Amino acid sequence: MIIRFAKEGDIKQIVLLCKAHAIYEKTTFDSNKKAMLLLQYLFGSENALKCVVVEQNNELLGYATFMKQFSTWDADFYIYLDCLYLKEETRGKGIGTKIMAMVKEFAISEGCTIIQWQTPDFNTDAINFYKKTGAKSKAKERFFWKV
Repeated sequence: MIIRFAKEGDIKQIVLLCKAHAIYEKTTFDSNKKAMLLLQYLFGSENALKCVVVEQNNELLGYATFMKQFSTWDADFYIYLDCLYLKEETRGKGIGTKIMAMVKEFAISEGCTIIQWQTPDFNTDAINFYKKTGAKSKAKERFFWKV
């Protein structure tokens, strides 16, 4: 398996992974315009989003997306890990640890000392994995306000 930054040609498979991720997290997913928007934010002039993919035999088996954000409380930038998803057959093989190491390297290259993320409270496998990395959790409610 190869872990690398996404290329434009990966978009269709990334959208399929996003859909699988949404199903895994027991939520809905509308793939309408997702490919176009992901192309824009990953590879357009804004380049606001970074994406790492796991590839084997030209098939993507997982992905992680992350971006640089600002914390008012810390008065500093941090990296926000938006998504980390691996297909079931890929889990438990050290791939998640390697992805987290890549995100950490990116954070360091950007001068960030903190990486933040969240996962549903029912995703105990992910919670246990994150705790093994040495990460600490903070209980909060996440709100969505559609505008």
